[in-house]
Formats: sequence, C-alpha cells, structure tokens
Amino acid sequence: MVGGLSGQRMLIGLLIGIIVLVVLVLKTKIHAFLALIMSAVIIGLVGGMPMVNVTLENGKTLGIINSITTGFGGTLGSIGIIIGFGVMMGQIFEKTGAAKRMAQTFLKLFGKGREEEALGITGFLVSIPIFCDSGFVILAPIAKAISKVTKKSVISLGVALAAGLVITHTLVPPTPGPLGVCGIFGVDVGKFILFGIVIAIPMAIACTIYARWVGKKIYQIPNDDEGFDRLPYQEPDYSTDFTTNFSGLPSTLESFAPLVLPIILILISTVSSALGLTTGFMQIFQFLGSPIVAVGLGLVVAIVTLGRNLTREEAIKEMEKGMASAGIIMLVTGGGGALGQIIKDSGLGTYMAEGLAGTAVPIVVLPFIISTAMRFIQGSGTVAMTTAASISAPIILAAGVNPILGALACCVGSLFFSYFNDSYFWVVNRTLGVGEVKDQIMTYSITSTIAWAVGFIEVLILSIFL
Repeated sequence: MVGGLSGQRMLIGLLIGIIVLVVLVLKTKIHAFLALIMSAVIIGLVGGMPMVNVTLENGKTLGIINSITTGFGGTLGSIGIIIGFGVMMGQIFEKTGAAKRMAQTFLKLFGKGREEEALGITGFLVSIPIFCDSGFVILAPIAKAISKVTKKSVISLGVALAAGLVITHTLVPPTPGPLGVCGIFGVDVGKFILFGIVIAIPMAIACTIYARWVGKKIYQIPNDDEGFDRLPYQEPDYSTDFTTNFSGLPSTLESFAPLVLPIILILISTVSSALGLTTGFMQIFQFLGSPIVAVGLGLVVAIVTLGRNLTREEAIKEMEKGMASAGIIMLVTGGGGALGQIIKDSGLGTYMAEGLAGTAVPIVVLPFIISTAMRFIQGSGTVAMTTAASISAPIILAAGVNPILGALACCVGSLFFSYFNDSYFWVVNRTLGVGEVKDQIMTYSITSTIAWAVGFIEVLILSIFL
C-alpha cells in the first residue's frame, strides 16, 4: 500500500463509501455527482489517507483533495470536449428530422417483412449521437404507423427499435456513458468504438429475434383514437403500401454524413496506428481521426447541412439545450474519476488485484458485477457504468488486464434488467401502450436482460484473446 496505508482499512473504507453512495442516490435528494464526491471523501477518511497533502519519498503527492481534483480533471480532460460536441450534434439530429430520414432509408432498404430489422438498425445508428430516450420518442411514431397499416404488432416493432437504441447508447462513443468509462480506464476511444460495435451486433440480433417472438405474445395495434387495441395474433397484411409523411426532412446523405464521417475518420486513424502508419502524410489522418477533431468535424457538417433551414438563433438554442444536459453528464463522469483516483492513489487497486489473482474468478467479472448491481439498485445506466469503472479501473489496471475488457464489462453490466427505476423503461412501455406489469417486464425488462447476457458472454470470449 502507498504511504504505509493499511489495505484492510482501505477496503473497509471502500465498503462504507459504496454503501453511502447507494443510500445517497436512492434515498435522498442528493445528486449522483455530489454523492460520488462524498463517497470518495469517506473512502479516503476511513481508509486513513492524509487530509492534508503530503509528499512521499518518491516525490508523489498523497492526499484526499489532491486525488479528487486530479481524478476529476484527468477524466474530463480526455473526454469532456467530445461529450459536448456529441450532445450538440444529437440536438441538431433531433430538431431537423435526420433520425426519421434514417428510419425511412432502412425501411426501404430492407423491404416488407423486415420492419423489425430496419427499425433495430435505425435505432442502432441514431443512438450513437442521440440519447436513447429522445431517439425512441422521435422514432416511435414510425413504428406505430407501420403497425397500423400492416397489422404487425407494435410491440415487436417497438422492442426492436428500443433494443437498437439502448445497445449503442450503452456501448458506442460518442455516447456520454461509454465515453466516461473510456476516460476513467484511459482507453483509446477509437479502439473502443470498434470493440463496442463488434459486441453490439450479436446483442442487437438476439434482441430482434426476441422482439419477433414477444410481438406474437403481446399483440396490439394502434387505433384511430391514439390508443391501442389488444387482439388475438394475426399475420401481417402487406396488401397496402404504408406511407409516412417525410416531407421537409433532410436528404439521406445529409442525415448520415455527420455520423458516418467521424466514425470513418476515427477508424482510419485507429487502423493506421495499429499498422504503424503514423508518419508523413498519415499524420494528417492521425490528426483528423483524433476523436475530438473527428466528432467536431461531424458537428460542423451537421450545422452546415442539417441546420441550413434553422435560423442562427434556433441552431444556437438547440446546441445550448444539448450543452445543458452535457454539463450533468460531465460532472457525474468527473465525479466517477475522482472516486477512482482515490482507489488508485492509495494503492488499494493493486492490493485488491493481488488478492483476486489468487482466486479462480476472472478479474474482468468484477466490473461487470459492480455495474450490474448498481444498475439494478438505482436504475441509471450511466451512473452504473461510471461507478463500476471508478471502482474497478485501478484494480483492472493493476492486475495487467486489458483495460478495454474492463471498460466493456462496465458498459454491458449496465444493461441488466431495466425496470421501474429506469426512465427508459417507462418511455418504451408508455409509448407502446403497455400497462400491465407482467407485459411491461416482457416488453422491455427481458429485452435489456437478453442484451446484458449476450454481451457478458462476448466479453468472456474476448478475455481469452485479449
């Protein structure tokens, strides 16, 4: 342990700090950000860390406040700008109807009988820049329109859409949650995008299969009174071509460009780095492919193309609306970084890693368990993955495990069994007209759990090779 600190005492401090964090988030009016900082202070105090900064023999500074400020600043220094750019882009997508255009494109591409796949892929892409809650509200009318005309259950369509949205929202930057986890673990964002997309695809496929099944068990169709009719199951009717009003929406190219451009630039940079192509002309791609520059360019493209029909005042207002939500996300992420720094600076991460190394439990399971427990207890996926990353990152790094595995485990764990304490649970079920608790659980709780289970299996498989 660093500076003569007791490993057992720090463990007791960590346990007390986590209990306090959970109680504060669940039972009080205290915000998650303040709760994270308070927990970090409690862990340090109970664990015996100096209240006043002291200089160790190796020249490093040890102190509770120093760890908090270092962890907060270090975490936000790497991902704060990207979060800001990402949420501003999301607001422009939402305001201009680009998300709806994406849905229309995929519906045409997949054709009749593949509506679940089309909506799932739409959600999969749309949720990269847009929060899944907003994305579902925006795209749900399309699912209802398709259901009403084709007589395909709105549940199967809505579940596929909801799953696609939440999976990439949880796993693929520049969505704020995984970005925060990347910052805490010190993981390259480009590499994480690659791995996130790879493991997200099987999760989305599994959820789409379930969507088709549950749509037959809970068969309901929108009626003319803005409600839903629960009926015996019947096969879809494609005798009438359904149309939805997409007038005034941006073109397909304009809708996809702000999202596709940064992903391509980041991937080029990541692949070229892996191949050792980082000198000469390739330095330009290294620069353009840095997440800050790539997402910034995507935002500029969105403003210039999608925002051309917005007044200057409207565009700025929408971006500022996004920045308001970004502030909360940044604070929670920074708070998570502060808590993690306490564990790192004290040497507790190394102490726990050495202890876990002697057991048969893979260390990568630890962040998954923490994230799963936090998600079930308090409902927020972002808080769950950030807290899990804060606690487990020092342990994962100290054990020599690939930090990408730890980061993925944190994100996947936060998908576990969404229920009453999760706002997205209510958005999905209320929008689809599902009122009975049993049906609500079948509609979305099981869907999120399927994604969680498939993702965990994938992380375990990856751990064999990484």
